[in-house]
Amino acid sequence: MAVENIKRVAVAGAGVIGSGWAARCLAHGLDVVAWDPGKGAEEKLRANVANAWPALARVGLAAGADQGRLSFVAKLADAVRDADFIQENAPENEDLKRSLHAEIDAACRPDVIIASSSSGLLPSKFQAGCRHPERVVVGHPFNPVYLLPLVEVLGGSKTSPQAIERAVHFYASISMRPLKVRTEVPGYISDRLQEALWREALHMVAEGVASTAEIDDAIRFGPGLRWSFMGTCLIFHLAGGDVGMRHMLAQFGPALKLPWTKLIAPELTTQLIDRMVEGTAAQAGGRSVKELERYRDDALISVMEALKAVKARHGLAPED
Repeated sequence: MAVENIKRVAVAGAGVIGSGWAARCLAHGLDVVAWDPGKGAEEKLRANVANAWPALARVGLAAGADQGRLSFVAKLADAVRDADFIQENAPENEDLKRSLHAEIDAACRPDVIIASSSSGLLPSKFQAGCRHPERVVVGHPFNPVYLLPLVEVLGGSKTSPQAIERAVHFYASISMRPLKVRTEVPGYISDRLQEALWREALHMVAEGVASTAEIDDAIRFGPGLRWSFMGTCLIFHLAGGDVGMRHMLAQFGPALKLPWTKLIAPELTTQLIDRMVEGTAAQAGGRSVKELERYRDDALISVMEALKAVKARHGLAPED
């Protein structure tokens, strides 16, 4: 199905990620029909979309953007039957996803892409029970889905190249930056990188090296500022001076052998869990999650607007 013919998107699973997809699609003038078996799911979904709408309005709403184009149904089959694109957002459970994909596949048209928001599972596993596994892909977004452009796209062993390209074109049409993952690997690209940092953070909290606030400060006032406009590899290229990456690796490469990091995850003891909960609660300072989301959205938009202006001054395209 051509991108211009995608008018109705089904969102299967309407938690934080599903709500984000719904908000982004609504903001691009699409109809969204959602399904979620959770208690109070519709009310939570509509509240999440409403909370995101001011940020989307600031970014710019497409013609036809309207929260009123969101509908909620009680049966999964009713959500996907007439959909032109389907985004599944169930918890990271392989058996659950395999079952859901088989149910979705049986109820929707055979030419419709079924994308999963999985953040690390292999699509070959959960496409196995589908009649048309060739149209099953992973479309892994980042929270908040309605603002952050990155979406990792990959297929399983039975996914057709055409399905991946169609998914890429659809995501691009709703102002996302699709990144095709070359091979099926657990965690894909971004989450593998994030997980390494997360493991180290947990180790440092567990061992009393740093608090959650100190760890966050170490990122947001240092490498995090650089990461917003240059990735790790290009930053380290600059660290090598005029010679670039080759000199950087020659000078700092031996440090890779030093025990600066731990590859294994720490045990999530009760003490570590309490430290993480108490630390982040103190950082929140009594502000609700919804209040923090609005602050985060405002900050993200400001950073993206600033980067766009800087790139224009340097002759770079917005996506560079």
